[in-house]
This record gives sequence, structure tokens and C-alpha cells, in this order.
Amino acid sequence: MRRVTWVVAVVMCLALVLAGCGMGKKDAGSIVKDLDHVISKANSYQASGSMILHTGSQPQEYQVEVAFSPDHFYRISLTNASKDVTQIVLRNEEGVFVLTPHLKKSFRFQSDWPENQGQVYLFQSLAKSIIADKDRQFTTDNDMYVFDVAANYQNEQLSRQKIWLNKKTLAPAQVQVSDANQNVMVQVNFTKFEFDAKFDKDFFQMERNMTSWNMQTLPTMSDVKAADANHPSSVGVTDKNLTATGGQSDQTKVQDGQKAATSTGTKTDATKPDAAASKPQNIGIIEPSYLPKDVVKQDITDMKLGEDAAVLLRYKGKYNFSIVEVRPQAKSVSLQPGDIVDLGFTIGVLTGEDKKTLTWTNDGVEFRLSTGDLPTNEMIKVAMATEGQSGK
Repeated sequence: MRRVTWVVAVVMCLALVLAGCGMGKKDAGSIVKDLDHVISKANSYQASGSMILHTGSQPQEYQVEVAFSPDHFYRISLTNASKDVTQIVLRNEEGVFVLTPHLKKSFRFQSDWPENQGQVYLFQSLAKSIIADKDRQFTTDNDMYVFDVAANYQNEQLSRQKIWLNKKTLAPAQVQVSDANQNVMVQVNFTKFEFDAKFDKDFFQMERNMTSWNMQTLPTMSDVKAADANHPSSVGVTDKNLTATGGQSDQTKVQDGQKAATSTGTKTDATKPDAAASKPQNIGIIEPSYLPKDVVKQDITDMKLGEDAAVLLRYKGKYNFSIVEVRPQAKSVSLQPGDIVDLGFTIGVLTGEDKKTLTWTNDGVEFRLSTGDLPTNEMIKVAMATEGQSGK
């Protein structure tokens, strides 16, 4: 009996020693298997946090909300923290949609997105990048697993990423994406990440997400009574009325005539811009800070798109392309096919084959870059180079 007791004691001591030496702790391989198991189950999740871009002259911060259902439906909301402008990406049974609620614009795609494109704020993209990189680097940081792996995004400047995962749940807590010189270009901090989230039946439907912005910015009766009759555009529209599904404040983001129409629901002459509103200096000409090698600006021309004043910038050289810039009136547009392009600060729409057009919206300005020979990766670089540029 004493011998048995002694053997048990020795075994327990050895177990404690091995545990103290690190045996029993999870290694990178076992965590990768756990991640593979989690994404194969396709459990729902809901997350929120912030994304900071260091790709321009000044850091830009965005509030990010992500929702995923077992039906492989997605809802992603990107809100510019300083401009209160929101863009929403949806995937449901009808396809993939890019919505700009405050402009009442939507684009529809038949696409495998996001399965064919990595996104830094999606759990599936992060998990798959860890699983795919056989040369992954692994360490721990308090209650976090930390992986350093190759980045696989549309922006070719992004080469590696560090991903912090909660040890207990494997939920992502932080992501840092760096360029080839180890400069952090994109940082995502998750403040909330919940697996097995529950959603309303219409949570991923286009109609709900397009109309929720208008519902949340409608003035109340008390706002109407308190408003100055000479300034109807200020009725009930303040930054505090904007939520994660909202758009931008009419006070600061829309022209005066448009503000009155949006706030009061009445028709105004703003639907027909006057001569002053048609001048390009009122639009503000935004030129990209990057151009491909051996490409120069050819000219800038005033033009109109329907009733909207616009400008046309043409570039020539090794590649030839043009950029149209316009501040469109709030209106709906028909759904059209295309592909999603992640520009970091916003989501773009790429259409066409022989002649391609990349369309994106930033700070109330709609950009359309059209070309017959500029490669897609160069189109993305030019588009990203418009972020942070002030109108001239």
C-alpha cells in the first residue's frame, strides 16, 4: 500500500514539474486545429470596434460593426469617426450589396464575397490567414495568443499582420497589418466580440438598412417648434441622433438646399443647382496624391451629370484614365453588377471588363475612375490616394 501511495505521489510531482515547464500548454498547431473547427461550424457572431488607417498623411479612424449568421449572411458597417458618414456592406440570399444610406444609393453583386477576398475585420479572414500560413510565428501575451502571419489583401502594400486571439474563446481582440518595412498601416481594436449572436429576421435585408438612416434622423415635433423658421435645415438633425446604422449629419455634410429638403421633406430649388453651385470650386477638385509612373495630368473640365455639377480630370501617359467627381443629389439608383473593392477608408464598386470603372464615395463626393488599360491594383492605389486630400 505504501508503495502504491509513493508511486502516485511521484507521478503527481512529475506532472506538476512538466506543467511548470510548459507541457500541457497549447501550441500553434493545436490552436490552428481549434480555429479550423470554429470556422467550419459557421456559428454566428457579432463584433464592434475601431479601425485606424495610417495609409494617408493623417491617421483616419472608423467605427466598425460586423455581423455574421449561420446562413453565411454578413452585415458590415463602416462609420468615419470624424465625418459621421456610414457605408454598409450586406450579403444575403439575394446577393451582395454596398449601401450608402445618406445618398440613398445601392449597388448589387452576384459574388462570392467575402469568401474570395480577405477583410481585416472579419473573423473568417483572420482565422484562414493563420491556418494557411505554414511559416506562421506564434507567441503568447498574458491572456492572448499572438500570431504573426502573411497578409492576403487587395492592397499590395499590406504584407504581414499580427493577430491577438483570446485564449478562452479564440475571439480576435486586435489586428495590426504592416507593410514590407514593418510600418503599421491598419490597426483594428475589437471592443466587443460575441459568438452565437441572435439577429432579427430582417437584420440583413437591404430595405431595413437603407431606411433606418432616415428613420433615425427624422425631426421630432418639439424640434420643429424650437427651430428657427429661417433655418429649417437645422431641424432635429444633430450628431447625437446618428447611430451605427446612420449616415451623416445634414448640417455639416449636405449643401444648404439639400439640407432643407432632407429635414423638412418639402421640395426646394436645391434639386436644380444654380449657376454658382455649378462652379467646380464649390465642389472642390480633389486630385490623387499618387499617380502611376510615366502618367501626368492632362486637363480638368467642368461638366454636369444630370442636374449635378461635376468635374472631369483626365490623365495620360503609360496608362490613360479619367476621374469624374460629383456631389450627387440624394437619390436611388438601380442595382447593377460588379465586384467589391476594399479601399480601406471606404468600399468601392468595380464594373466593366474591357473598360473598367471604379466608383467610390468619400465625404459626400462620388468618384468614378474609368480606364481601358490601367491595372486594377493601380486603380486601387489611385483611389486610395484621394483620401485625406482637400478640395482645391
